[in-house]
Amino acid sequence: MPEDGIKPASNFIRNIIEDDLKTGRWETHIHTRFPPEPNGYLHIGHAKSICLNFGIASDYGGLCNLRFDDTNPGKENIEYVESIKTDVRWLGFDWEDREFYASDYFEALYQYAVDLIKKEKAYVDTLSAEEIRKYRGTLTAPGTDSPYRNRSIEENLDLFSRMRGGEFAEGTHVVRAKIDMASPNLNMRDPVLYRILHAHHHRTGNKWCIYPTYDFAHGQCDSIEGITHSICTLEFEDHRPLYDWFLASLEIHHPRQIEFARLNLTHTVLSKRKLIRLVQEGHVGGWDDPRMPTIAGIRRRGYTPESIRTFCERIGVARANSMVDIALLEYCIREELNRKAPRVMGVLHPLRIVIENYPENQVEMLQAVNNPEDPKMGAREVPFSRLLYIEQEDFMENPPKSYYRLAPGREVRLRYAYFIRCTGVVKDPTTGEVIELRCMYDPATKGGDSPDGRKVKATIHWVSASHAVTAEVRLYDHLFAKENPDEDKEGPGFQVNPNSLQRLTSCKLEPSLSGATPGSRYQFERLGYFYVDPVDSDIQKKVFNRIVTLRDTWAKIQKKGA
Repeated sequence: MPEDGIKPASNFIRNIIEDDLKTGRWETHIHTRFPPEPNGYLHIGHAKSICLNFGIASDYGGLCNLRFDDTNPGKENIEYVESIKTDVRWLGFDWEDREFYASDYFEALYQYAVDLIKKEKAYVDTLSAEEIRKYRGTLTAPGTDSPYRNRSIEENLDLFSRMRGGEFAEGTHVVRAKIDMASPNLNMRDPVLYRILHAHHHRTGNKWCIYPTYDFAHGQCDSIEGITHSICTLEFEDHRPLYDWFLASLEIHHPRQIEFARLNLTHTVLSKRKLIRLVQEGHVGGWDDPRMPTIAGIRRRGYTPESIRTFCERIGVARANSMVDIALLEYCIREELNRKAPRVMGVLHPLRIVIENYPENQVEMLQAVNNPEDPKMGAREVPFSRLLYIEQEDFMENPPKSYYRLAPGREVRLRYAYFIRCTGVVKDPTTGEVIELRCMYDPATKGGDSPDGRKVKATIHWVSASHAVTAEVRLYDHLFAKENPDEDKEGPGFQVNPNSLQRLTSCKLEPSLSGATPGSRYQFERLGYFYVDPVDSDIQKKVFNRIVTLRDTWAKIQKKGA
């Protein structure tokens, strides 16, 4: 497991595993698996499962498989397979030579179904899907046996073989387990094991036209691979009796299934169906849109794998569902980058200032600290000249008493530079908008301190106009303004936050960023942490994604709850 300096916290899953090790329940090593369906991109909830499964295997000297549950060819493709492998590797985990697919076991699964038919524990049903639902009953009323439930073994085997041979159309027959139509657990009411799908499979092509359901493939694939602990999210708890029934009926290796609460994150949807809709309806720019909670989107936003692993460790593993504030995720990347990211100066909404008493052709190189948290990162030089840019919000013509930045007649400190005083304002004659400030600087305050002890109440950042790099900056906010967007009955696409993305195309950055490489991260002083977009940036054009602001909302939440 990657070294993050975080000791894994004890939880109920680890307690179960340690008890199993003490009692000698397993003759082999601990063996887990991460079994994604290749029908979409992974999201932050999957990251929790990845870290849990690979982490447990590593911590207990075991193995973890990557197994694709590719049993639904109509919704799967190789793009999703490759994206999943990229995401798992990016998070820092390696499945070595243990890359498997449910499709690897299609023949074995078929034979398992044959075995159940021979044991009179499965049958071919000719009811329609609608009829099966009707016969199934309700939570308060038992189901009704299918009229085809008592077909002979020979007839069932013949029909199943002909299903495999492609003789029948979709929906004409299914294979069902013969369990108990009166069971209080609806999953035990003769669930479907196989259905006919005349669909091209991304690995097996057209070899198969019948496919096992997830419920049938799940436990048997685990068994074939020798999995000891099948760790699932809580929605599979009601399915566990079914998986146990299959394994016991087939008399094969029986993994231990343990369920844990899935991740729910504020201002976020983690339903793959809803995420697909966001992509298909064009509400986002794709699966890797930095607003998306997909691992691809989070990676393009600028998060690091270390920050995601830290987040997954801190949220812990529990049995009960709960909502995690997205502020904790932001805190994890902010905490890391505060230690690692070099500081730079950038102006997002430029306002030009002219320092009237500074020589017109003079350029002065000033020392700026790269990261005060790490003296080893040293310092850099930034050019200072007569024409500068500052942030528009750092000037106010008629400020309230609580405003301490630049205003007519007021003095502020320029970061790493001098004190300046605003002496004049230039406005657009048509709109009345402030377009330029006239200022005077105090040469005696070089470095930002006054020899006469004079104090100022604000320090602002700046960029030399003639040296500035023009870049595009993208400011991201929550994709959903609502804390719990799943409560929206209309679903995503109707309540997407219209302010979730702002594109600023004329930002002015200090010249050191002219060589910023795609994938590098910086703290823009006073503005947040930024990432050079690896997709849209090149030698000619720089695009910076804001990862998070500097405002630590998680600390405030913790303080409030203390």
